[in-house]
Amino acid sequence: MAERGVLRGQPKRRKWWDRVSGGLRNFPYNVKQQCWGKAEKVKGRDPDRWRRDPLGNIIFRKLVGCPGCLCHDYDHIVPFSKGGKSTLENCQVLQATVNRSKGNKIEVSKSELIHKSAYCRVSGRDMDLLELAAYGNVRRAQDSGGCNIQ
Repeated sequence: MAERGVLRGQPKRRKWWDRVSGGLRNFPYNVKQQCWGKAEKVKGRDPDRWRRDPLGNIIFRKLVGCPGCLCHDYDHIVPFSKGGKSTLENCQVLQATVNRSKGNKIEVSKSELIHKSAYCRVSGRDMDLLELAAYGNVRRAQDSGGCNIQ
């Protein structure tokens, strides 16, 4: 007999709510917004669009949940499966490749995570093109200073 709400032959969906712990598995929208805000800013770039994860990897806000080098996930510092809550204190933006390799491990060294990072070398022009494609314009940080010849 099929589970209620699941058709036969379809894979089980990931639970958004865990009955055992009584908590949300995924971070609520407002926590994700605050989590993005506490990540390190990229100098000269709009902080609403660009940040660095705790390992120094550059990440682009529009690229979430994908496997590329600029993609990110909202990571449970203490994994949900190990009792970690979906709160701001337990949230960090992390390059998606690193987050997938981290899995539900707690004791992982920073150097091991850096080793798992997807190498990504992007120029300012590359970043401009990504912004233009994703947002339709290019915005700089207010404190970037200097001249930009258009």
